[in-house]
Amino acid sequence: MPRTRLIRRRVRRPLLALLTATALLFGAGLAPAGAAAAAPSPSAPDEGGSKQLRAALEAAAKGHIEAKARLDNSKRRQGALAVEYKQLEVRLAALTAQVGEVAAQSYRVGRLTPASMLLASADPNDFLKRAAELDVMAQRDSKRLHDLTEARAQAAQAKVAIDTEVREQQKQLAILAKKKRDAEVALAKVSSGAGSGFSGGSSSAKPAPRNPDGSWPSESCSVSDPTTSGCITPRTLHMLQQAKAAGYKRYVSCYRSGGDGEHPKGRACDFAAATGGFENVSATGGDKAYGDSLASWAKNNAGRLGIMYVIWYRQIWMPNTGWRAYSGGGSPAADHTNHVHISMY
Repeated sequence: MPRTRLIRRRVRRPLLALLTATALLFGAGLAPAGAAAAAPSPSAPDEGGSKQLRAALEAAAKGHIEAKARLDNSKRRQGALAVEYKQLEVRLAALTAQVGEVAAQSYRVGRLTPASMLLASADPNDFLKRAAELDVMAQRDSKRLHDLTEARAQAAQAKVAIDTEVREQQKQLAILAKKKRDAEVALAKVSSGAGSGFSGGSSSAKPAPRNPDGSWPSESCSVSDPTTSGCITPRTLHMLQQAKAAGYKRYVSCYRSGGDGEHPKGRACDFAAATGGFENVSATGGDKAYGDSLASWAKNNAGRLGIMYVIWYRQIWMPNTGWRAYSGGGSPAADHTNHVHISMY
């Protein structure tokens, strides 16, 4: 072998190793070794078409998620009130029986007055004993009547509260129906009807933290994105970690500067279908099956993770519409046939 060619090979190998290490350190993110690091172009319509459509989808999805949280909270409150009301009914029945016994006894033997009870005393000691007994009976009967009155008031309040929760649920159901119509109107611009959905994907992701009332806390782009040099929200990071734990470990790209949509807000991730990263071809075979499983997993765990919508292979999923047919423009990136897009709440 010529000496010049040998020297070139010896110089090229360490240089290639250095370039590979640099790529892994400054931008490979969750990409496997040898993966292509080219994410879809920021200008590609990969989040639901136009800016107006994305805004409409976000408003419809957010409205649905918030109304669903309020509906679920109302149902939980109604359930607790129903248990309380049942317990009060049992207590009312017992107290009513006790008061009824006093009334029945008075009817049988005649009303026992303090004067008649004390005049029947045989001696001073008996007089004092009867006086003490009379005081105990008066306190007992007074407490029974007080408890009965109080229990009736509590039962009435519980019933009013239950009726209030029923009205709240009717209100939230109306909002859910409206948000569904809003989503369908928005999707009509890019959808030709119902989609078929995808199979696979478990529904056992670890839930993301919620507020005490069940709503999602407001989050900013505040944590480092492990897939780029940008930032994402804590909830997006949790989703990403749960996806990886579920076995979806192919190349992922989340934060993307510029433009609009969820990527610049750190609330969206693109998951490549191919093992080598983002490719400008529609996934087939094992790559298509991988994307199908991931999209189904995202849908199955949307309520646990705070997922707003999912786009994959000419279909878009939202919690209030289910899978719908989707057309993004014809290219693999725009139609999402080479990557799964997940937008977070």
